[in-house]
Amino acid sequence: MEKLITMTTKEIRKYDIIKNLINKKINGTQAAKQLNLSIRQTKRLKAKVKIKGIWGIIHGNRGKKSNREIDPNLKNEIIGIIKENYQDFTPILAQEKLEEIHKIKRSYGLIRNIMIQEGLYRSKKRKTNKKYFSQRPRKDYCGELIQFDGSYHNWLEGRCQDKELKKEQCLLLAVDDATGKITHAKLDKNESVKSVFLFWKSYVETKGKPMTIYLDKFSTYKINHKNAVDNKDLKTQFERATTELGIKMIFANSPQAKGRVERMNGTLQDRLTKEMRLVNINNIADANNFIDKEFIPKFNKKFSVKARKTGNVHIKLTNREKKNLNNIFSIKNIRIVRNDFVVQYKNRYFQLNEIQKNTIVYKKDKVIVEEHLDDNIHICKKTNNGDKYLEFTELKEKPEKEIPIKLPALTVTKTQYIPPANHPWRSFQFSKHQQIKEKVKI
Repeated sequence: MEKLITMTTKEIRKYDIIKNLINKKINGTQAAKQLNLSIRQTKRLKAKVKIKGIWGIIHGNRGKKSNREIDPNLKNEIIGIIKENYQDFTPILAQEKLEEIHKIKRSYGLIRNIMIQEGLYRSKKRKTNKKYFSQRPRKDYCGELIQFDGSYHNWLEGRCQDKELKKEQCLLLAVDDATGKITHAKLDKNESVKSVFLFWKSYVETKGKPMTIYLDKFSTYKINHKNAVDNKDLKTQFERATTELGIKMIFANSPQAKGRVERMNGTLQDRLTKEMRLVNINNIADANNFIDKEFIPKFNKKFSVKARKTGNVHIKLTNREKKNLNNIFSIKNIRIVRNDFVVQYKNRYFQLNEIQKNTIVYKKDKVIVEEHLDDNIHICKKTNNGDKYLEFTELKEKPEKEIPIKLPALTVTKTQYIPPANHPWRSFQFSKHQQIKEKVKI
């Protein structure tokens, strides 16, 4: 019984060329060119055909089981584990968890093929970019440029105990441009001024001040009003705080400009959410503890790169900056002292004390109301000798009218001298010019 041989068109063409070579219709150089092989490979192929005939063209492993074929029992075990625990995981993350938790070490390609066969993963077509973006080289030193962004996403996948945050939370993320490391990350309610201040206050206390922060034009960071182009005094609270610390800010005109932190957000939306699901985290406090102590060290060890130059250029806080850190990271607003020496702020009323230890306060003076991160209020006045903090008491309710305080100013010390009744200050006389005017009116 003759054995049926199945050959491809390419193999048939190859066999015809070798036959012509054996029959001396062409020489070895011509055959090598037609086969697109070296002369040495052509000679070896000719020798195999002489010995085995047409079987010399066919690969010897055809029809045999692959040496890398996975055991069916192990394959079924992998499929069961993935379906039970990692159905929506990407192949690379599923492969990591199989090795880390279940001690099953198999290649990424094998796990990917199994997940595709079982319909657990669908390969994505690569998008063609409509615009060309050249990749900006990384900075030389760690701390030279920090890319910062806030990402809104359902990070806790509906497990959050706080009803207001059930559907969405915000991850504030800082990524070092030189190494690709996550330098700091924190899950919060939103990307408000207070949340961002708490993030960066913790950052500079633990790691120091970065030279530059690269961020977008979100309203927390930049005033986007048309008048802000010509008026450099228009600054956000965040711009003012970074200026006081001597940190430079760069604003990106597109998401692609700060692509490293944008891509990192996409990666974390896949990895971090699933990691927190596996340990059943259901509140922001536990999430931040997990991110800081477990996730970031493991993530940086696996994915960070080596900086071009060794060294860390984060700048340590000076003693003065450490002392004033609460003032720097506070929300500051200018208010006018009323005639009754009351300062109004957010429907709250603060009565300045009659005696001020540091400075003199006049009616209609401009003062700065500082709202600290602990919600405490401080009021200060700028003087030639620096900022002077004022003493005050908060009124329980809004005063109906201005409190009748006849003092011209609040002074450092209260005077004990009372001028007599005949004192020039107490007497008032019309000048001759004024008397003439009065006679004309009569």
